Amino acid sequence: MPGTREAAIARATQLFDSGTFRATLQELVAIPSTSQEEAHRPDLDRYLDGALRAWLERLGFAVTVHQNPRPALGPILTATRHEGDGLPTVITYGHGDTVRGLEDQWSPGLSPWTITEKDGKWYGRGVVDNKGQHALNLAALEAVLEERGRLGFNLKLVIETAEERGSGGLREFVAANKALLAADVLIGSDGPRVDPEVPTIKCGTRGTFHFDLVVNLRPGGVHSGHWGGLTRDPAIILAHALGAIMDRNGKILVRDWLPKGGLPPAVKRALEGCPLGGAGEAATIDEGWGEPGLTPAEKIYGWNSFIVLAMISGKPDGPVNAVAPNARAHCQIRYTVDTDPATFAPALRRHLDAAGFPEVAIENAGVRMPASRTDPANPWVGFAADSIARTLNRRPQVIPNASGGLPGDVFVDHLGVPLLWIPHSYNGCKQHGPDEHAIPAILREGIAMMAGLWWDLGEGKAPSTRKG
Repeated sequence: MPGTREAAIARATQLFDSGTFRATLQELVAIPSTSQEEAHRPDLDRYLDGALRAWLERLGFAVTVHQNPRPALGPILTATRHEGDGLPTVITYGHGDTVRGLEDQWSPGLSPWTITEKDGKWYGRGVVDNKGQHALNLAALEAVLEERGRLGFNLKLVIETAEERGSGGLREFVAANKALLAADVLIGSDGPRVDPEVPTIKCGTRGTFHFDLVVNLRPGGVHSGHWGGLTRDPAIILAHALGAIMDRNGKILVRDWLPKGGLPPAVKRALEGCPLGGAGEAATIDEGWGEPGLTPAEKIYGWNSFIVLAMISGKPDGPVNAVAPNARAHCQIRYTVDTDPATFAPALRRHLDAAGFPEVAIENAGVRMPASRTDPANPWVGFAADSIARTLNRRPQVIPNASGGLPGDVFVDHLGVPLLWIPHSYNGCKQHGPDEHAIPAILREGIAMMAGLWWDLGEGKAPSTRKG
């Protein structure tokens, strides 16, 4: 008898409930594939050419592991399962590298390279960023193949191992392999939901623009007793310059950094009623912080933010009685596609000069990860939203772009595909820090809705495929 959608979803949830998925994820987490430590460079190869290759080949994929166009960075895996020239083609993305393990900072009884269940959560490095998310999608795919015997669409997979180093080399790789990677849509999973209880579709991401603010006043420090009160203190000047950029309540004062005309109407409509909840321990949504008149969801999904990531003057770990010679702050702007990052540094220069800070230099300015966005009204977004609603009996929240960054712009620019990011985590998961964890209930929902989506893609009712 032909398989059914319900049976495919049941197979997927059984993979989860039986512990099979957790065992698979444990094998992946046990590989310390951090791209931020050179000593673990062989583990990047082991993750792709060992763990993933065997799994994908068993699922009928043709697998190739490519050297990164930037030889100092980790390899890139591509896998293809081609079932027919006239079928929709999906490309999916993930990354097998993680940030540093930070072993000495995890809570007692927890380890980054072992999945440990505690208080109803799964702890381990990569359980959400990103091993757990792309592994979940593959497990759901496996359930569909077992039930139907085929996908009913073509699937291409890209797994990189330099995402935690800014996805270096990925843009060059995709540009050089357009024919190999040509597809109708990108469907991937990374980042958090808008709220732990709310399935989410993100149509892109905010970009990241970094720069240093530097005050250099003299070759070296001078005695604080003899010179304090007489000579300028670079730390004080820098602090006031930062105050000229953002006010006490988090409002950006460099207004040329922001979307012209305010929040775009289409973005405002998409975010109307959008919930936002972290349910984590690390931070709070502080009422009154940020752009006045915007909801919390509008602030992080539709607006730009300014953050001081680090700042220093003197030697905080060994202060001496001296007026420091310089001060430096490393800053970041998270921005949407509604603003042009090429204008950020010139606008800041004008603003600082007008505010009386000509001595504050702007250095090392540039985009680390460009912004991306697919129109939430795109037919592929509606198709995925309908599928998820059918599986979970509630509609997902569609947002114009995520608050964080992902390399979706690479695929938009070179493949011309719409973006659908369907996350299986939440804001409080502590990714990038110690005690990274996943919520099993979110993962279980994720494997069910992805099995339903993979099934629906093979039913011949997907949006029209690309032309030409």
